[in-house]
Amino acid sequence: MTSVEEALAIIKRGSVEILVEQDLIEKLKTGRKLRVKAGFDPTAPDLHLGHTVLLNKLRQFQDLGHEVVFLIGDFTGMIGDPTGKNTTRPPLTRDEVIENARTYEQQVFKILDPEQTVVMFNSSWMNELRAADFIQLAAKYPVARMLERDDFHKRYLAGQTIAIHEFLYPLIQGYDSVALKADIELGGTDQKFNLLVGRELQRLYQQSPQVAIIMPILEGLDGVQKMSKSLGNYIGVQDPPGQMFGKLMSISDVMMWRYYDLLSSRPVKEISSLKASAHPRDAKLALSHEIVARFHGVSASETAEHDFIAQFRDKKLPTELLEIKLVAPEGLLIGQVLKEAGLTSSTSDAMRMIKSGAVRIDGVRIENEKIRLKADSVHICQVGKHRIAKVLLCRE
Repeated sequence: MTSVEEALAIIKRGSVEILVEQDLIEKLKTGRKLRVKAGFDPTAPDLHLGHTVLLNKLRQFQDLGHEVVFLIGDFTGMIGDPTGKNTTRPPLTRDEVIENARTYEQQVFKILDPEQTVVMFNSSWMNELRAADFIQLAAKYPVARMLERDDFHKRYLAGQTIAIHEFLYPLIQGYDSVALKADIELGGTDQKFNLLVGRELQRLYQQSPQVAIIMPILEGLDGVQKMSKSLGNYIGVQDPPGQMFGKLMSISDVMMWRYYDLLSSRPVKEISSLKASAHPRDAKLALSHEIVARFHGVSASETAEHDFIAQFRDKKLPTELLEIKLVAPEGLLIGQVLKEAGLTSSTSDAMRMIKSGAVRIDGVRIENEKIRLKADSVHICQVGKHRIAKVLLCRE
């Protein structure tokens, strides 16, 4: 049995803040199975290692014997978490939400234990509420408190529009905790306000307030901005083994230790020992091997490591190249090829990479963005050191 002190040390590792820590201690002391909730976006999931920071923490709770509720916010998705942007998300059909949930499961159960995970949709209870119920829910939270949320506060001071429906998002997320009788909710630093609304609503509904565990947001490959597919600085959990390994090896020596803290399952003492005595390259190889093995298995990770070393020692290409088929009867401009093959986040990103000399086609550096690759041709496309794919351009 894990003691309360040991469990607390595991839970605190990598966490930014626990609100309130004493409440967590009291819940752990009861010895009962706690219900740990985390909400996820219903839009088409394409998870990267930044998302797994929270998933790893959920798995730690499972290893401690607790139940995880993987909550898909299909109802809140119709509102969209307020950001101040003028664009709104297109509404999803129920079939699309279900399909996205299946895709989630294919990815998250590489980390979470399916036997200790309950997948739920918040529409299950939100669709049951009447208009009068929504008014009663809204009546429980003052506007002044809502304006304490950072983005609302900044937009209010700047005279920017805040629509009434935007206030509903944190209220509904908080009500999810009431409906689930959650003991604990996890979220990133950008979700702190919403998690605290959940605590307050539970108190108003005469429930024991949930503990809010705030997790950090992982920086991407650039070591500066948060990991994001739109920024092109991400490592996808479904990236091929060789590509994932190469991306991990590209992070800075300083950022490597943050990745260790937030992504590795190694004991803290072992990481401290590596930091004190291991060569940074060896430590990075060990981290890359661990992460790739988690998503693709030990054998695939060993092959990726072998290929990586061979590529940079002997200037060889990986043996398992990602193969992309593109239908292009008229051929495609090089920028479109790189974007469609997933080697750049956009055609403008492709243009930037070409101008910086980071693009090679069949081993030759490309400087002319107007090059068109013909149909019925095969090319080895490389962006930077680690994004490599075999691209087949077909007529149909």
